[in-house]
Amino acid sequence: MTKNLSFKESFIQDKLRTHSCNQLRKSDIGKQVVLMGWVHHRRDHGGVIFIDLRDRDGLTQVVFNPAVNKQCHEKAEDFRNEYVIYIEGVVQPRPADALNTNLPTGEIEVMVHTVKLLNSCRPLPFQLDQTTPVSEELRLTYRYLDLRTPYMANIMKTRSKVTFAVREYLDKQGFLEIETPILTKSTPEGARDYLVPSRINPGNFYALPQSPQIMKQLLMVAGIDKYFQICRCFRDEDLRADRQPEFTQIDMEMSFSTQEEVFRITEGVISSMFKSGLNIDIKLPFTRMTYKEAMDIYGSDKPDLRFGLKLFQATDIMNNSNFKIFNGTIANGGVIKGLCYPNGAKFSRKELDDLTSFAGIHGAKGLAWFKISEDKFQSPIAKFFSDDQLNKLKNMGRANTGDIIFLICDKETVVNQALAALRNQLALIGNLIPENQFNLLWITEFPLFKYNENEKRLESEHHPFTAPFTEDIDKLDTDPLNIRSSSYDLVMNGCEIASGSLRIHNFELQQKIFELLNLDKKTIQQQFGFFIEALKYGAPPHAGIAPGLDRIIMLMLGLPNIRDVIAFPKTQKASCLMSKSPSPVSEAQLKELEIRIPKKKPKDA
Repeated sequence: MTKNLSFKESFIQDKLRTHSCNQLRKSDIGKQVVLMGWVHHRRDHGGVIFIDLRDRDGLTQVVFNPAVNKQCHEKAEDFRNEYVIYIEGVVQPRPADALNTNLPTGEIEVMVHTVKLLNSCRPLPFQLDQTTPVSEELRLTYRYLDLRTPYMANIMKTRSKVTFAVREYLDKQGFLEIETPILTKSTPEGARDYLVPSRINPGNFYALPQSPQIMKQLLMVAGIDKYFQICRCFRDEDLRADRQPEFTQIDMEMSFSTQEEVFRITEGVISSMFKSGLNIDIKLPFTRMTYKEAMDIYGSDKPDLRFGLKLFQATDIMNNSNFKIFNGTIANGGVIKGLCYPNGAKFSRKELDDLTSFAGIHGAKGLAWFKISEDKFQSPIAKFFSDDQLNKLKNMGRANTGDIIFLICDKETVVNQALAALRNQLALIGNLIPENQFNLLWITEFPLFKYNENEKRLESEHHPFTAPFTEDIDKLDTDPLNIRSSSYDLVMNGCEIASGSLRIHNFELQQKIFELLNLDKKTIQQQFGFFIEALKYGAPPHAGIAPGLDRIIMLMLGLPNIRDVIAFPKTQKASCLMSKSPSPVSEAQLKELEIRIPKKKPKDA
């Protein structure tokens, strides 16, 4: 502890800050002010000490001159970076040769006549001026220091402004903000639940909500009409750069609503976020595309439309050739799809081998390629195809001299997955993605079900509360995999940022969907009985959507990782380096909950 720090002096008595450290301007010259903050930089220039004082909003230069107050100057000699200080002083103009045009407060400084040391700071684990790279592990371990940096402070301010704008917009649209339970019932929604044991009801568990899906539908049954909540959600799933075990979504539900109204409201929400956070006017309405169109043209239900590289069908063109691999795959129900990459003929063999390996990571068994020159098609497999087939391939791919065409042949799901990944990779390689551009896209008409090959049963493409297309309801018993759902996703720059649907409000249809998902009557009653019962009491038609707040802000600010927009995030292993959680609990706590953790056997046992 520094010798200047006294416990009594370290508390603020009766004076409040008159200004933040980013507030004073030339018009404030001559004012008596009170500032508080952290020592950002300290400089001793020939007996006069200059300190850049920092708070959340910015910096102000404060001056300690022994000719003005010798005692204050002596105290300032002991100040170091990140000491917390209180100063009183007079605003004065900076000398003409000391103006800082890069700083909003750069025309003034504060001559100090009173100072208090509010707290000292031990040597920092890393510098907060961001001039030296710092590992993410160190940043997350000392997150409270990381959040002091201007970089993180600006992100948190933007998040706050954006969140406020969402609340303000939805309030004007007639929505009520209502909280739903955090301790709730475990119901299957696509990911593993985080379970919470109940001490009062031994052997029973709450679940943390993956989303407030059932609760917000019950609010529609309750006549709330328009609900929203900026809510925490919890999913125990494998993590990645745009996913966290706990995250925040803007949850909305509307009674007597249509897809068009949901789109209008959501576009208004996103528009208000961009206007408030970045002062950008987003173009409305957003582009729309069906699921089938997206898969056919881009191989993905979340395509990035900031660049081209559309896929094309080549099955009919390349069939019945002398290339047995293609012929055999097509005979077994496979397809051939491709994409043309401009000026790709310059790829070396090693680069092509690397792309082949990349496609393999995403499921492809191989990657065929054809370099287009003026008089020939350069490829190891070109000899297996007729000139007519190769010319039709060139035309189908709209290829020019110097381009390259890539083909993948396999089951359609594999082909789409591999080509969609290859498309994104080629865009990165070729710098085809424009900066500071935001492309928003609605994807509609998803399938209601998908088939789980391992478990030999139907699964919901989104969740079991999604209404089927009215025209397709007759297919429930005869052709369930060709039923379209009244669901929709919102995609921005190749990332899904919102998902929603028209909901099932008829209890008989809801029960039928559960049965098609291979849930027996006992399971339906145990997990969803209360919800089915509620639908019997005059449930109105309703619809909703849930934009992901964290992910949207990440994309708005052009950040590579969702952890940077969350104050206290988890690592990729779902742990908090700062608080060292998750962590063991005492035997007494486990005993209270009637939980026993088996002891691990020795490895050599």
